[in-house]
Amino acid sequence: MARSRSGTRGRRGPRKPRKRNDNIENAVKVADPTTRGAVEIPESITVKELAELIGINSADVIRELIRSGIFATINQAIDRDTAALVTEELGFKVAEGSPAEKSDDESEAAPAPAAKVDLFDEPEPDKLVERAPIVTVMGHVDHGKTSLLDCIRESAVAEGERGGITQHIGASEAVVKGRHIVFLDTPGHEAFTAMRARGARVTDIAVLVVAADDGIMPQTIEAIDHAKAAGVPIVVALNKMDLPDGKPDRIKTELSERGIIIEEYGGDVPLVPVSAKTGAGIDDLLDTILLTSDATVEPKANPDRPAIGTIVEAELDRGRGPVATVLVQTGTLKQGDAVIAGNTYGKARALEDSTGKRIKSAGPASATILLGLSGVPEAGDVLRVVASEKIARNQVEKQMIAAAASSEASGHATLEDLYRQVQAGQTKELRVVLKSDVQGSLGAVVHALE
Repeated sequence: MARSRSGTRGRRGPRKPRKRNDNIENAVKVADPTTRGAVEIPESITVKELAELIGINSADVIRELIRSGIFATINQAIDRDTAALVTEELGFKVAEGSPAEKSDDESEAAPAPAAKVDLFDEPEPDKLVERAPIVTVMGHVDHGKTSLLDCIRESAVAEGERGGITQHIGASEAVVKGRHIVFLDTPGHEAFTAMRARGARVTDIAVLVVAADDGIMPQTIEAIDHAKAAGVPIVVALNKMDLPDGKPDRIKTELSERGIIIEEYGGDVPLVPVSAKTGAGIDDLLDTILLTSDATVEPKANPDRPAIGTIVEAELDRGRGPVATVLVQTGTLKQGDAVIAGNTYGKARALEDSTGKRIKSAGPASATILLGLSGVPEAGDVLRVVASEKIARNQVEKQMIAAAASSEASGHATLEDLYRQVQAGQTKELRVVLKSDVQGSLGAVVHALE
């Protein structure tokens, strides 16, 4: 009597996990990809299953994920929100709810999560109000990104950093002439390409910092590519203009060679000479950011809807538990709200602003510290408010069950089995357990290893 592979791993009931996996397989078989009708997506689905579901090559799905700053392998499971976003970007329609979401415990007047995860898509345009622009600072290591932000915020971030390199993504707010600007600081080290891409995915404007004495470097090119892929306007900050050996004309030419045509050369990219050391040009840079926001972005959001945002950073604090930095992109996050963030859930037990002060709510384009989650979410996870903590818990449990079923379906092997499979050309993947202090660094290291 033949036994299934999944039933030989010491579990009492091999049929139960197989049933869960069959549900996912059935979901993949329901939709006919040739009809381009509404696609039903389960709570968790692998990249390969998603490609089969919509009838395209797996490489196209992976390419679209990379454009969104998500680096996934063909057998890696992704959540429904991510799969829905990729599916719509590829031209398919997504059903409003998956079969797993239509359960009895979610009939408690809970708002159905939107199938389309476009964080700036507002269904009620008459309720939109102006919000602060979100600015991502990008560039090569040691070109002065953190020093530039330090000058803007009048803080001492750079002085306290080991080696002068920003270790984690940070989010902060600045007030310029009575108007707020939210800054995301992305690390310049080349190992953190994934984190830099994640920052560009949620930004309105990208500030490209280039040192006048150094010029275009590999990470500068990466930052340009990320900003272009995100489709956001670019403002060039030509830093270190106080140094005598600066070569601004050469840098302007190098930028043109990379497709960044500055206004001086007849293009549409503003370039502002600055010095983070002396503070020269900082006011001009901030004015340029606001002008660019008004002219090309016009950021707006609905503060009266349930909050949707992105986890910028998260870590486990010994005294306070899971602590997450949330960039609220639309709606208002209130103390006591039930939330879901990736595979974690909880209640907003406390909220803090960028200065550490306790606040009761955070509106659109607010960088907020959130306490009260059940675990540490991944940097880049979508955070959304739901009706109750019970609904949040049930949805997360279903996501994890579906993800576990997908993982079991992919099979496990010893090192000897894996070596034989590699020799035979049957597999190219080796799973490794990594540990880091924060999730953002972990994701970047994973991408570097891949």
